Amino acid sequence: MNNSFENTTGSNQAEKPSRKKPIFPVHPALRQYLVNYGREVKLPVSYQDLQRFTYTVPLQDKFGKDTAWEKATYDMREWEFLRENLVRIYAILKTEGDMSFINHLDVARIDFCYFGNSQPFRIRIVNKFNDNYDHYYIKQADASRIYGLELEHLLSPNRMLYFTDKNTLIEEHVPGIPGDVFISDYLKDPNTNLIRLAKEFVKFNERCFVHLLGDMRSYNFVVNITPDIEDFQYRIRAIDFDQQSYEGRKNLYLPQFFKENKALVDIVIRHLDKDSIAQYQAEERTMMTFRLASARYRVKEILDIMATDPISTREKFEQLKNELAEYFNNTAYYKRAKTMGQLVKMQLKQTLQKNLLLVPKTKSRFDD
Repeated sequence: MNNSFENTTGSNQAEKPSRKKPIFPVHPALRQYLVNYGREVKLPVSYQDLQRFTYTVPLQDKFGKDTAWEKATYDMREWEFLRENLVRIYAILKTEGDMSFINHLDVARIDFCYFGNSQPFRIRIVNKFNDNYDHYYIKQADASRIYGLELEHLLSPNRMLYFTDKNTLIEEHVPGIPGDVFISDYLKDPNTNLIRLAKEFVKFNERCFVHLLGDMRSYNFVVNITPDIEDFQYRIRAIDFDQQSYEGRKNLYLPQFFKENKALVDIVIRHLDKDSIAQYQAEERTMMTFRLASARYRVKEILDIMATDPISTREKFEQLKNELAEYFNNTAYYKRAKTMGQLVKMQLKQTLQKNLLLVPKTKSRFDD
């Protein structure tokens, strides 16, 4: 596999993702999968309920600049209905529906984002006794996003907490420093360990490519910083899964190709040699294989469902199939793919094949 991070931005950068990706419906097979694994629950508020706001007011950050979010305002009857039931959803999300803690919780604010395919609502829940707050999101249920969340949950080091109810998707807030903020405010901090950060970006880049998670521009991921003995460790976490195996351009599944991530690519080039990059890529593929082995039946189940689901266009599928075949010099293998879901499964086998050979039970089950 090509492990070079050189000349990946600037004039050779990937084209931008589609400006408007369609919402793909949740088909019966995927719905049954969600039911089987406890992801489909009955919710007291739907996405459509939140759309009944009367007006919105732009929200500004602490520096007075407009954000992508607007505060939604509702009439009194709607607001009272939402306040009570949005707290109940928070209990479903955090305590498996235990309502004994909800009396000290309230809804501080409902924000709406016109930007993005899912047009999410962000719910701010506040503790009335100490003013501590938390967030979660209510979005339109999109099959692409659900597949992305599920693959991230199963194959990455991160656990994803989400639920669906018909056409509504509930997601836990993923804490961390937004990637674009980290680049602007933390890269020049003398306490930032650039070598460890470079290592994590290489691993993040590898994870996205292995299961074809696209559009990881800096504002679509967060950075977690953890103190560790005498220094810090870093974890980059995806927070936007709309572009799970939708686009046709291979480079859109490699975060290294986005101009928004150029500062991180420059750090990789400056601090890591090719052998180190190859080592970190191999480490991440090994860990992904271990995760696949521990969840092999569930991974196969979601990929089999994904293989029959029309989650992209024929043109994009053909383009990605051809570009991956050329990249891996394996046309005979990739030409067997008939759908985007099949392509994801083949991509996992292609990128993890050496590791899969070391786990015979995983390999035999994954080849079914």
